[in-house]
Amino acid sequence: MRDGRHLRAAVVSVPENPAAPGAAYTVKPLNPHKGGPEITIPAADIASQTPVEGAWTTLWQNKWTITSLFGAAFGLILIFWLHVAWWKVVLAAIPPTLLALLFPTAGLWILLPFAAAVLGLSVVVASQEGETREWLSATWTFAKQIMPLLLFGVLIAGFLLGRPGHEGLIPGKYVEMLVGDRPDTFLAITGLGGGGFEAFARTVWPIWTNLFASVFGALMYFATLTEVPILQGLIGAGMGKGPALALLLAGPALSLPNMLVIRSIMGTKKTVVFCSLVVVMATVSGMAFGAIWG
Repeated sequence: MRDGRHLRAAVVSVPENPAAPGAAYTVKPLNPHKGGPEITIPAADIASQTPVEGAWTTLWQNKWTITSLFGAAFGLILIFWLHVAWWKVVLAAIPPTLLALLFPTAGLWILLPFAAAVLGLSVVVASQEGETREWLSATWTFAKQIMPLLLFGVLIAGFLLGRPGHEGLIPGKYVEMLVGDRPDTFLAITGLGGGGFEAFARTVWPIWTNLFASVFGALMYFATLTEVPILQGLIGAGMGKGPALALLLAGPALSLPNMLVIRSIMGTKKTVVFCSLVVVMATVSGMAFGAIWG
């Protein structure tokens, strides 16, 4: 910090423009055992930032080098397994390599080499008879089915839930009231704070929030990929990490149409047991995750 203090913290959100007036970071101070509550620090108060050493930091700092190595390995698979001509693979690799070297690997710039790689791969496999062309055809069919759902899910999540630091149509306080980390917002809105009820609410709060997220996820019909932007919007609006995991676990496993189909095959009793197990395990997993890493 500019006042001489040092802070070890996990960065929760970064301002779009740290140099803008009023820009601030949201961080979670760390100690050797468990993180403290999130705090906001003005960007102007930060003198320097140094990543904490560790395996995840090393992976993050070298992520594009690792991605390039996997890309090279994929090129070898195309040549030796799918029998694509080596000169086609080399020609397809030249544009993304040059773009990666010429432009920054930060922000939206990274989309340029990725787009060039996807275009080159599409041209290469389309020019090859047999399995590779069938693979491209199947991939394109899935893309046409999934992309409209994904874009629609992102659009709806953005309008309803906003994004970190920006409110959507649904105020963040209501999301935090139902599935937040702490019951403070719920107690403040309902006016039920104080006395024995507040102590009771704080005790049962992790059970309630994770159970609510699990049941909500089990009943809703989410397309698998739309869960990601919806969950990001919920987290940005105040959803806790434990309930987020509970929703992410219960959502793909169950849905109302899914339950109806399972009932028609397995019967009511087995369906109830199966759905109950999914909800309970998602709730317990969310509670454990929130208690350890929340």
